[in-house]
Amino acid sequence: MPLYLSRFSYTPDTWARMIGNPEDRGRAARTYIESVGGKLHGFWYAFGEHDGYTLWEAPDNVSMAAVALAITGGGALGSLETTVLLTVDETIDALRKAEEVQYRRPGA
Repeated sequence: MPLYLSRFSYTPDTWARMIGNPEDRGRAARTYIESVGGKLHGFWYAFGEHDGYTLWEAPDNVSMAAVALAITGGGALGSLETTVLLTVDETIDALRKAEEVQYRRPGA
């Protein structure tokens, strides 16, 4: 199954609610991804541009998109960015296929 790395930031209102009622949101994230047949590999908070990171496994892009849309639609996040991660073997396959692409630079 494909892996996905998500970076998220909470809204100030969400942080205020969590200060008043702390909870492990990793448990909620696990429930969301499992509902589409996936798995949560990790949930971390961070300092910096993003408040947290998740590493997910999902059956396909549509399943991961469904989870991301449901979470984003809930209004607790100010941002959510998800990146599909490729294995080394998938990247090597892509590199081999790239040879077949007849790319031409603009203006060339």
